Amino acid sequence: MSGPNGEPHGPAGNVGRGEEGDDDSFGETEYAAINSMLDQINSCLDHLEEKNDHLHARLKELLESNRQTRLEFQQQLSEEQNMQSPFCMGRNR
Repeated sequence: MSGPNGEPHGPAGNVGRGEEGDDDSFGETEYAAINSMLDQINSCLDHLEEKNDHLHARLKELLESNRQTRLEFQQQLSEEQNMQSPFCMGRNR
């Protein structure tokens, strides 16, 4: 059987020397350590996702506030222009 690069897993001299027994005792400790690290990574990713969701919500609030302020400003500007328009129109005619 070959490895991920098409190479044999180990030298031919190791065949039949009880590799599986060595892998089991070594593997359990390694799997436990890897599992613990994965749990920590998962916890960190969950925390980052919560922060991202919070930031997204805050940005949406900011955008809505900006939009509302811009609309109010445009409305105020339009009202000021409408108040000045009759005077300007009378002079141009």
